[in-house]
Amino acid sequence: MSETVNARATPWHLWVVGVVALLWNSFGGYDYLMSHLQGEAFYRQVGMSEAQIAYMAAYPAWMHGVWALGVWSAVAGSVLLLLRSRFALHAFILSLLGIVGSNAYALFTPGGWALMGGIMTLVIAGIGVFLLAYAWAMTRRGVLR
Repeated sequence: MSETVNARATPWHLWVVGVVALLWNSFGGYDYLMSHLQGEAFYRQVGMSEAQIAYMAAYPAWMHGVWALGVWSAVAGSVLLLLRSRFALHAFILSLLGIVGSNAYALFTPGGWALMGGIMTLVIAGIGVFLLAYAWAMTRRGVLR
């Protein structure tokens, strides 16, 4: 007897979204690692102002945790998406929590949003929302298992 497999075919766009997400989020991982390994030298290399460098140096320990949560769960979510795992959804939820936490810190720290906010912050949040919505849709369609 042969077993019937009730698995949905992987749509082509999952591979496109997954690879682009992995590339995008890997850059976030690179930025996180370099920020922690090279600190001020890396910040200068990427063109941050003295005020931005001072802002980053003043991050409380919990904010480093929020940043790590956002970055590394996004990387994990991208890998899990490519593996067609339903846990990609959970990883992208955690990533979005990290994004919200980082933005809230910038918003409620005096001068933080003026220094670190802007269009790139909105792009990062928008991509985070898109990846979460995409993983949710693929889970509902039975593509992620």
